[in-house]
Amino acid sequence: MIPTAPMSMPIYLAAVAQTEEAIEAPGIIELMTTADAVVQLVLVILIAMSVFCWIIIFNKYSALRKAAGATEVFLDVFWKSQRLDQVYDQAKQMDHSPVAAVFKAGYIELSKLTKAKQGDQNGSLMDGEENLNRALRKAARMERNSLEKMTTFLATTGSTAPFIGLFGTVWGILLAFQKIGVTGQASLAVVGPDIAHALIATAIGLVAAIPAVMAYNYFNSRIRSLEDEMGNFSSDFLNIVKRHFRSA
Repeated sequence: MIPTAPMSMPIYLAAVAQTEEAIEAPGIIELMTTADAVVQLVLVILIAMSVFCWIIIFNKYSALRKAAGATEVFLDVFWKSQRLDQVYDQAKQMDHSPVAAVFKAGYIELSKLTKAKQGDQNGSLMDGEENLNRALRKAARMERNSLEKMTTFLATTGSTAPFIGLFGTVWGILLAFQKIGVTGQASLAVVGPDIAHALIATAIGLVAAIPAVMAYNYFNSRIRSLEDEMGNFSSDFLNIVKRHFRSA
């Protein structure tokens, strides 16, 4: 018997490459398009939620960045100015600053307080200060609600997207078990595609949820910082008004 020569390394690698090409796994797009109708519906919902979340993320990041920059400019103007009417004129041009919006509400109420100060009536003065405090709180609350707008959708996506993906996964696994019952075979060739379709739903759910949760936490931190700025400014503004009117 003549011994056969061992296969050379280049020929072996070429054979392995041909085998891998022959059994090449389907891509993600192919898995999505060949999935069951229910799994495809789950994928469409998750992709739509993810796209909407990214739109919110980009818009909210830009809005909070403008709000922080405009607030810094306004506070610099406020503390350097000697006249509130001049600050008010400049604040009217700072639409992106929540602190400027709080000041404008306070300044309008302060104008009413100035008129009520005539005759040095202490009762009217106390009522005016309470009205001023209420106006500042109302303006701060409105600005906070505006800053938080649409961030709840990020939280909703972060909490529900994994479960929506899990539903698609459970459905795909059910289909795999049904196919096992019909064919009587449990090989990977039989159940592999259905399991792959099932797992892609969980993967897309996580892809939608993780950025949403991270963005929600980040935006909450930025909003709390701006909320603190509004609270601190309201307290300082009230103290300035009280000192001015009680020393006048």
